[in-house]
Amino acid sequence: MTAPDSPEVNRHDVLIIGGGLVGASLAIALDAAGIAATLVETAAPRADAQPSYDERNLALARATVNGLAAIGVWRHAAARATPIRHIHVSRSGEFGSARIDADKQGVDALGWTLPARELGAALLRRLDECTRLTRLAPATLAALQPMAGGWRAQIKTADGMREIDTELLVGADGTESFVRTQLGIDVERHDYGQTLFVCTVTPERDHQQRAYERFADDGPIALLPLAERRCGLVLTVAADEADAVATMDDAAFIELAQQRFGWRLGRLTRLGKRHPYAIHRVAAQQLTGPRAVLVGNAAQTVHPIGAQGFNLGLRDALTLAELVAAATDPGAPELLARYAARRASDREGTMAMSHGLVRLACLRQPLLAPLRSLALLACDRVPPLQRALARRGMGFRGEPPLAVLERLP
Repeated sequence: MTAPDSPEVNRHDVLIIGGGLVGASLAIALDAAGIAATLVETAAPRADAQPSYDERNLALARATVNGLAAIGVWRHAAARATPIRHIHVSRSGEFGSARIDADKQGVDALGWTLPARELGAALLRRLDECTRLTRLAPATLAALQPMAGGWRAQIKTADGMREIDTELLVGADGTESFVRTQLGIDVERHDYGQTLFVCTVTPERDHQQRAYERFADDGPIALLPLAERRCGLVLTVAADEADAVATMDDAAFIELAQQRFGWRLGRLTRLGKRHPYAIHRVAAQQLTGPRAVLVGNAAQTVHPIGAQGFNLGLRDALTLAELVAAATDPGAPELLARYAARRASDREGTMAMSHGLVRLACLRQPLLAPLRSLALLACDRVPPLQRALARRGMGFRGEPPLAVLERLP
């Protein structure tokens, strides 16, 4: 019998800890597939301000947008997204470059750029439409206790402590995941010794819906097309220079960005507010525990080069939703084993690509310059290589998870 002063215990099939971009996407996908779930969100839901939805500009791969459309999110975000019809990749001081064009690939866009805040707002509007989802916000996970057939979670809410029993616990609570720690899952960490600055700029010339990624010894710089002829600037600097760059006035920062990017779009002006992020690679040594699974940044946080973070996390969410939708027991060991197996190739390949790319493309090694240039030229001039690069850039990794999509009304 429950003691009079003990919190009431409720049973939930799937409990998702973390209401950021990936956790919210998973909750929506499960609801769309007819699965009842509970989402624990640190912040109270507000469409105008959500701490986890910051000022970054996301480069969403075509496959990612397909997935967001299938679960009903994209209709809330499409009007604020900018198509990426061209991609230009180069390295400072070297002759090679690779170009990918949507028309040559037979598509209307290779992907879309969207401010993270706008995607967050679209997810919140879609969450409001869910009919089977229970949302606890503001709320945090205070403790976990293993039990027969699942977990007992103590959830701290504004109204006091709640206890929830669940058959499947999902950690979608970010890079420093509390769920991952409680499961005893170790991580591999790599400090890139770099800091990322993101902001918006307005170039002198129209970006013509072209995304640029330019490598250099100091790290990559990217310009992503936005509405009103603006661009999202992503500038990487060495960590020991970050404080000095952070204290630069706007004119000095623009001069640094101009020097690093070059003059392909003319003079850069109208600098927006800058946000710095230290760059680390954090990879969980396993994706699952007993009746528990990690998704998104809780499972892997990758270098932002190539803009793979959310794209990879959404594939986590849709794959898990597909498997749960087809199962009678959402936390069954065989289901979690299938999930880990399904995600292994994509996860390992994407992490290896982002890690290898930053190490190779930004390595201070003059002897590699001719090889790097030839590799970029090959990707630009050899059709099979260009198709492979374009397909990866559009986010296609084998067969997409379809079962959850087939259950949509």
